[in-house]
Order: sequence, then C-alpha cells, then structure tokens
Amino acid sequence: MSRSRLIILAALVLLLAAVVSGASRDPRPGEPYALLFGTVYNPENRPVAGVKIQIRRAEKKKPEWRLVSDRRGEFAQRVPAGKAEYVIVADIKTKGPQPEVKVQVENDERLDISLHLTE
Repeated sequence: MSRSRLIILAALVLLLAAVVSGASRDPRPGEPYALLFGTVYNPENRPVAGVKIQIRRAEKKKPEWRLVSDRRGEFAQRVPAGKAEYVIVADIKTKGPQPEVKVQVENDERLDISLHLTE
C-alpha cells in the first residue's frame, strides 16, 4: 500500500472514531433528551461564573461532558433520555472533596441542580 493511501486510511479511522465517540455522548437532533440545568453558588449564596463543571454517568470514572458556568453561575447539558444516574462535579482546587451532586434521570425531563462551594 502506498504512503498516501495509508495516510488517507488513518485519517478515515480517526474520523470514524470521533463520530462514534461523539454520537454516544449527546442525543441526536430530534431525539428526546433530558436537560441537566444547574447553578454554582459561593458560600455567601451568590452565583459564581467561570467554574469548571464535569458531568459523568455514575458508573463511569471519566467525565463525558465538561462545561464552565456562565456569568450567572449557570450551566446546562443535554443528556440522553432514559433512566440513568449522573454525577455533577465542580472541578475546583480544594483541600477537601470537590462539591458534587448525584441526580437520577428517569426520562426526557429537566433537572435543576445547585452546587454550593464551601471555599
């Protein structure tokens, strides 16, 4: 096989891998989804902008989605509809455990979440 064919084949394999991994994360257009909508608060109960958020299925260790809270301290992520448990973590540098919330999605619904920072 020529070098150019190998390069094209490698590029196609990488493209296919990206499409497959992306398809398993977010609901496709037109499919039902659940919405995880949250707000990050500081110890004085004021919204905090710029906080990194990680969302993963409870049975997994690595986050599937990474977000940042907006100027109102809010974030939102579409997840596939259906019964599943998710863990939402505020990815901050702290000496103790990072603030996290576990939520249970039952179907195509909206769940409102609050993450309260202690430091």
